[in-house]
Amino acid sequence: MQLYAAGTSGNGSAPQALLSSAVTTDATGSFTVPSGYTCPSATAITYLLAEGGQAAGASSANADLWLMAPIGACGDITASTTAVLNEVTTVASAWALSQFLAPEGNLGATSTNALGLANAVIVANNLVNIATGTSPGAAVPANVTVSTAKLNTLADALSSCMAPAGETACAALLSAATTSGTTPGNTLDAALNIARHPANNVSSIYTLAQANAIFPSLTAAPPDWLLYRTITGGGLEQTPRAIAIDSAGNVWVATDYGAVAKFSTNGTPVAPEGFTGTGVNESRSMALDVHDNVWIANRETTQNSGLGDVIELSPTGQLLSGTGGFTDGGINFPQGIATDPNGNVWVANANLSTVTLLNDSGTVLAASIGAGGGLIAVPDAIAVDANDNAWVGNTGAGSTITRISSDGSQVTNLTCCDHPAGIAVDQEDNVWTANFLDDSITMITNTSAASPNIDNFSGAHSGLFSPNGIAVDGAGNVWVTNYYQNPAGSLTEVAGADASVPGAFLSPPDAGFGSDASMLDPYGIAIDASGNLWVSNTGNLSVTQFVGAAVPVKTPLVGPPQLP
Repeated sequence: MQLYAAGTSGNGSAPQALLSSAVTTDATGSFTVPSGYTCPSATAITYLLAEGGQAAGASSANADLWLMAPIGACGDITASTTAVLNEVTTVASAWALSQFLAPEGNLGATSTNALGLANAVIVANNLVNIATGTSPGAAVPANVTVSTAKLNTLADALSSCMAPAGETACAALLSAATTSGTTPGNTLDAALNIARHPANNVSSIYTLAQANAIFPSLTAAPPDWLLYRTITGGGLEQTPRAIAIDSAGNVWVATDYGAVAKFSTNGTPVAPEGFTGTGVNESRSMALDVHDNVWIANRETTQNSGLGDVIELSPTGQLLSGTGGFTDGGINFPQGIATDPNGNVWVANANLSTVTLLNDSGTVLAASIGAGGGLIAVPDAIAVDANDNAWVGNTGAGSTITRISSDGSQVTNLTCCDHPAGIAVDQEDNVWTANFLDDSITMITNTSAASPNIDNFSGAHSGLFSPNGIAVDGAGNVWVTNYYQNPAGSLTEVAGADASVPGAFLSPPDAGFGSDASMLDPYGIAIDASGNLWVSNTGNLSVTQFVGAAVPVKTPLVGPPQLP
């Protein structure tokens, strides 16, 4: 048993052992971490790692037994800190910290993403109570529920290695957790492999869990092994729509009817009823700028003759745009909004089929872009590329997206997509759209050329059902919300442009990811710096967090995604 401080030279970098020598447990499995160790810093993330050992009833030690427990900031450890290492703490660690873990228990983050790792540990401790080794955690907010039965089922699968048969008992688990020909070498690595490939060998892993059920678990095999938390309250009662993450990892949600919700990393609402009195109404889109200010497009408001407006909130929820919002520049039924690194704000006006460009104080830089040209047609979604050009998804007549130059002077159309309700740009300036009407995803490459390349991805078993929200993770993979899928919503993941097979469907066929998470009409999607996916559900007034499912992204998202 060793107490480690997480590495600081990259994801999965070598940690620092804090004890001069490892601790050995007694015959009951109890241990004491001696005092006298030195923390690298008060904020250094620590964890316990147990390697090998002899299971109860076994005749010999089993080198495949590796267990982990997330502890937290080194400066918070006291003489009364108690920790259990078991299968439940190991699963919680592997899922919540999956984007920061490497084989053999190496946990680390880049120097620029210490906060992402710290927030991941907060989520891990929501999943498990390390003092008891049970799920959920000790301080889960009242408005948050955890997929405890699913987590326990995974813990039951790991427990197959604890059998008296020793290493031979682990063979089935290590085989079921094998991906791409790589067999994990221990139980922690097996858990990490499953977390990173949650659609792989689902039934085999569930069968192992059934045979070794020591924790309260699922009664049927799930569609995948994604773990999730469900968040309610805090203003979500007003119908959640757009969702975004700020630089601290707080989650912002704009609603239809008068509230803007904000949640801390652990799911606690910052304001019990959300921020009200801001003029929010029928808000379909939201974007944060580089200062964490929140920009929201309201389709209909009492101001501006009922034609909608744009409002700006401070990071603390204070209204910065005044009671009337921003309405100049042809803002009319604004449906989509995006920010660029220069602080500018792009607004897609559905009613007039135009775009408005504002600066960071709400002053109009370019008014009614595209007016009368017939190119922009009922714009829905908007995104900004690395050259500060705006890309607009048109849901009116035809199947087009529109490229607008950074100053708004040039407007070019591209025929490609059927009702692109969601649009995103990846790290290489490729444009991706979620096509609501024909259940497809479009990838547009070579976007600076006069005739870009267009590829459409769909299929009878793609799992795409009225795709709406779209986001690109730090590896370039694309995640889409399926809005009208019955009986419950789901997510579809496709391989990015640099994959060996771009556009390959990575989520389970037909069902997609997360079909057991009780999502309903999933609308918006965002990725945080810990690799969590956040989804707003308009149908049941909630937000779903899929733990550690994606490669982390720097937040707030301004322009194309970047690694944090």
